[in-house]
Amino acid sequence: MIAVLIAGAVSMILSLFGTRRLIGFFDNLGKGQPILGSEDHGPVHHMKKQGTATMGGIAILISAFVGWLVAHTRDGIALSDQAMIMWAGVAILAAMGFLDDYLKVRKSHNRGIFWKKKGWITFGLVVIVMYWLSVGTGVSETLSFTRFDLPGWELNQAVWVVWTAIMVWSTTNAVNVTDGLDGLAAGSALFGFLAFTVIAYWAFRNPDVYELVNPLDLAVFSAAMAGACGGFLWWNAAPARIFMGDVGALGIGAALGLLAVATNTHLLLPLICALNVMESGSVALQMGVFKASGRKRRLFRMSPIHHHFELLGWPETTVIIRFWILSGICVAVALGIFIADFTNIADSFAGR
Repeated sequence: MIAVLIAGAVSMILSLFGTRRLIGFFDNLGKGQPILGSEDHGPVHHMKKQGTATMGGIAILISAFVGWLVAHTRDGIALSDQAMIMWAGVAILAAMGFLDDYLKVRKSHNRGIFWKKKGWITFGLVVIVMYWLSVGTGVSETLSFTRFDLPGWELNQAVWVVWTAIMVWSTTNAVNVTDGLDGLAAGSALFGFLAFTVIAYWAFRNPDVYELVNPLDLAVFSAAMAGACGGFLWWNAAPARIFMGDVGALGIGAALGLLAVATNTHLLLPLICALNVMESGSVALQMGVFKASGRKRRLFRMSPIHHHFELLGWPETTVIIRFWILSGICVAVALGIFIADFTNIADSFAGR
């Protein structure tokens, strides 16, 4: 437990001060986040945010990685192959986001060069990472809800790689879509990482039930990400001094998806990341209705759905806090299901 706390504390402190340095760097550079205007059907009510420092995800991910490393100075915590492959996956997706962010800032336009191809490129990268995780570790290759044997459907390697790649890729995109209001994505991700910290540490304390590969390292990984999101949120809360950018959204989304794979909670992920599911789902529904109506009707005033509520007259902070509440409730329900399942197992072991 001490290692978990160290990872969270070190990551939070580093992120708090590292994010401040990034703000100063971009302010001195005179460059920042471009905002889509009316010509691109963007949120013109956010044009006042144009020029705000961006790429804050750099501070989040570096701080989390250093916090994770520092926690391993304690005896008894191994640098697991699984966690290192997960960090590699996060770095690969974050590098893709960084390149897109860099091009946006350089061109002063909110669509990078990979705007239409980014989805296919990132999916291909995720497939490679998941194959690496499959052949390089003893990760369970079953379809799981709260543990490896529930429902415990065995998947062959190819199906498992594709399934988990879709999971991780979808999560990265969902977090990216959610990152449209100050602190919304960082706050909801903080809830998700705290949930995975509890799940992984619980599995560490009950190895006969969950049979995870080095669950303590997974708990340290998740706690480091949670702490880094918390430190970043200090500066990202409305009115934001800095945005996380694609480098942060893709890295955070990859980490959440990979944690669901590593902790055998595939089917619990949509509830832990329910806010991200709602946000990305609103975009899909909007596009479906728009195309089905011959480009004449829209289901929402604007998607993602947080912009819809802004256009209904809700202040930005109201939307953020209410969405945080929804996210917190869903995460609490997910943890409740996880613990309830464990309670059932414990009762059966006790012969009740």
